[in-house]
Amino acid sequence: MSASPQAPAKASFKFPFWAQIITGLVLGVLLGWLAKSQDISWLKTTLGQVGDIFVQLLKLAVAPLVFFAILVSITNLRKVNNAARLASRTLLWFMITSLIAVGIGLGLGLLTNPGAGTGLTPQDGKLPKKQGSWIDFLTGIVPKDIVTPFTELNVLQIVFLAAVAGIAALQLGNKAQPVLNVAESILELLQKALWWVIRLAPIGTVGLIGTAIATYGWDLIGKYATFTADIYIGCALVMFGVYPLLLATVAKVNPIQFFKGAWPALQLAFVSRSSVGTMPVTQKVTERLGVPKEYASFAVPFGATTKMDGCAAIYPALAAIFIAQIFDVQLGIKEYLLIAFVSVVGSAATAGLTGATVMLTLTLSALGLPLEGVGLLMAIDPILDMMRTATNVAGQAVVPVIVSAREGILDKRAYEAASSSPLDDRPAVAVAA
Repeated sequence: MSASPQAPAKASFKFPFWAQIITGLVLGVLLGWLAKSQDISWLKTTLGQVGDIFVQLLKLAVAPLVFFAILVSITNLRKVNNAARLASRTLLWFMITSLIAVGIGLGLGLLTNPGAGTGLTPQDGKLPKKQGSWIDFLTGIVPKDIVTPFTELNVLQIVFLAAVAGIAALQLGNKAQPVLNVAESILELLQKALWWVIRLAPIGTVGLIGTAIATYGWDLIGKYATFTADIYIGCALVMFGVYPLLLATVAKVNPIQFFKGAWPALQLAFVSRSSVGTMPVTQKVTERLGVPKEYASFAVPFGATTKMDGCAAIYPALAAIFIAQIFDVQLGIKEYLLIAFVSVVGSAATAGLTGATVMLTLTLSALGLPLEGVGLLMAIDPILDMMRTATNVAGQAVVPVIVSAREGILDKRAYEAASSSPLDDRPAVAVAA
C-alpha cells in the first residue's frame, strides 16, 4: 500500500530584512520627532540607549574581527595565483577611485560654497577630542605593546599587528598551519556572533535615527542644508555615477546587477555607520557577485580598513572648504592638490570606525586650518555618516569586482545570478576556508 502524500506546507510570510530596515528608519524618524516636538525626555533617553547598545555591540567585535580577518586574508593570498599582482591592482584601484571621489567633493564645494549664509561663526566651533596629524599618523601605526591597541580600539595598530602576523605565517609555511586553523575558527565564531548583532539592526536603526532627530531636530539640518546636500549628492554621484561607469566600461559587467547583489551590505552600512561592522556582509555579497573567495577574503577586510571614498575623500574635501569659508581663509590650487593627496594617502586613518574626525583633523592640519572647525560639524555628523559609510562599503565591493573582471577570475554566471539578500538566505556567514 502506498503512503498517502503529505499535504504541502503553508507558505509563511517572510518580512524581508530591507523592509525591516526601512520600517526602523520610518519609526525612528517618527519617534524622534515626537520626542523633540513634545519634549518627552524619557523617550529621547530610551532612543539614545537603544542606539548606544547597538553601536556598542558592533564595536565589541571590531578589534578581534579586524585582527583575525586581516591575518586570515593575508594567509589566504597563498591560495591565489598572482597574489602580488592582485594586491597591487587592488591598492591601485583604491587610489584611483579615491582620487575621483575627492575631485567630486572639491568640485561640489567650489560650485555651492557650503559655508556661505549659514550664520555660523568661528566662535561656534570647538577643538575635537580626537585629533590627527601626519606625525601622529605615522608614529601611531606601530603599537607600544600588543594589548593597548585592543583595549583602546586603535584599528590602525591592530591592522599592523595582524599584517605582521600574517606575513610571518606565510614565511613559516606549514609550521604555521595549526595557528591558522585556530585563527579561521575564531574568525568564523566572531562572524557568527556578529551575525546576531546584525539581525538587531532594525531595532538599532530606530534608536540611532530617533536620537539624531530628537537631539538635533530639523532646525540644525537647515543651517547645514547646503553642506548636507553636498555630502549626499557627492556620495550619490560616486555610488551611482562613477562606480556604475567603471563597472560598465572597465569590468564590462551590468552595473544594475552589482547593486542588486550588494544591496544587503549597503543598507547595513547606512544604518550601522561602520565599515568594519558591515565587513562580513560585504565579503559575502562580494563573493556572491562572482569574486573568488580567496581573493575576496583579502580585498574586503583590506578595504574595510583603508578604502573610504565617503569618509576620507568626499567628506574632508567638502568639510575643508566649508570650514575655510566660516573662518574666512582663502584656499588656492596648492591647497586643493594637498587635500587630494591627503585623502588618497591618509584614508587608512579612518580605519573603518564610526565617524571621520581623525581624517578631517589630519586634512585641516595639513592645510593649516583651525581645528576648532571640526566642532562646527560634530552635531550634524551622525546624519552625514550614514551616507558616507554606505559609499565606503560600495567602493569596498566595487574594486574587487573590477580587479577580478580585469584579471579574468570573475565568475560571470555568479555575478548575473546574485540577487537574494544573504540576510534572508541562511544564518551562517561565509568564511574563506
